Amino acid sequence: MSVITTTPAKPLVTGGLTATAIAAAATAAVAAAGELAGISLVVGGAPIPVSGFAVLTAICSAVGLVLALVLARTARRPRTAFVRTTVVLTALSLVPDVLADASAATKVLLMLTHVVAAAIVIPAIARRLSA
Repeated sequence: MSVITTTPAKPLVTGGLTATAIAAAATAAVAAAGELAGISLVVGGAPIPVSGFAVLTAICSAVGLVLALVLARTARRPRTAFVRTTVVLTALSLVPDVLADASAATKVLLMLTHVVAAAIVIPAIARRLSA
């Protein structure tokens, strides 16, 4: 019989929400910097507002936090399960960027925002999960 250890929810939620806010600000900053550098934020003929990067980052990070809370209660090794799952999901999130109707520079900028968000959120949440 395997023993499931649980992670206290409060530090996980607090740390996850803090990382979410930081990641949202960071992706908006990356998008704004890209736009200032002359990279178009137009995808499929419609511009993505800089604030849209922050909003989508916050939503996806919140989903990741919910995943972490579920894994903290159900997985034998929640940290490992969380990191593996979120790395795969981050890689999959790049696929629509590659396929987007946008310039090459815009595609790279979009992918960079995904990687920046993941680099902030995944470790911040993972370190609060039981090994």
